[in-house]
Amino acid sequence: MTAQFIVAQLLNGLMLGSFYVLLSLGLSIIFGMLGVVNFAHGALYMLGAYAAYTLCHVLNLTFGWALLVGPVSVGVIGMVMEYTLVRRLYNAPHFYNLLLTFGLMIVLEELVRLIFTPIGKPFGTPAFFLGSINLGFMMFPKYRAFIIFMTTLCAVALVVLISKTKLGAIIRAGTDDSEMASALGINISRAFTLVFGLGAALAGLAGVLAAPVQNIVPDMGTSILVETFVVVIIGGMGSILGSILAGVIVGELITLGVVFWPPIAQTLIFVFMAGVILARPRGFFGRARFFE
Repeated sequence: MTAQFIVAQLLNGLMLGSFYVLLSLGLSIIFGMLGVVNFAHGALYMLGAYAAYTLCHVLNLTFGWALLVGPVSVGVIGMVMEYTLVRRLYNAPHFYNLLLTFGLMIVLEELVRLIFTPIGKPFGTPAFFLGSINLGFMMFPKYRAFIIFMTTLCAVALVVLISKTKLGAIIRAGTDDSEMASALGINISRAFTLVFGLGAALAGLAGVLAAPVQNIVPDMGTSILVETFVVVIIGGMGSILGSILAGVIVGELITLGVVFWPPIAQTLIFVFMAGVILARPRGFFGRARFFE
């Protein structure tokens, strides 16, 4: 195999890892502040893809509208879920939240089947992103480069939001001690709703970006959710930087596994996760508080 082929596969792995980064970032901020393991996250990813299909193929709008409206609409759905259902179980044992979000995942998938039918929806590459970029040593599809760019932009923006803004300070305070933050006058319930909506919007954005590169089906979120949880566990529950690093690593492992040894491509990430947990049970950047 030539060096050019290896670099091409590494770039493809970076593209695949971009979806894991966006999804795991959403899971991490929700778990970090709310302590909720959101099994409905995959369904929110699926809703993002169907929102893009509806906007571009039903309403005949441009893909730019899908990038704007898709994540926002999924974020609003997430906020409604948190406000009406999830918040009622914050003081209950964790398995109640697991059951609730798992049930929501099933309900959302079945609703989509009723509305759009179980048949997959084709979604071609947007016209603006047709063609390839000349990297000097190889050609790389424009749309795949755009996915990597958008993920990088979102990851940097989220890090800045968490570390440099007033909202980020509220999120950090709520993550460390929500009761103390509430006692100091912070409307922690509103912050919880905003964080859940932000996590849902990231999942929706991942779904919108995924629509042109994979078939849109109602269970597309279920198939990627397992790998996303692997990413979160490797990176450390609630860790932003851990989600970014682990997402890239998992994407590369799967892509290179398919190239060099296809039968173990999916198994490889679980082997890697087991090794990380044995060496560091909290993941790369996991915090002790989440495991007490």
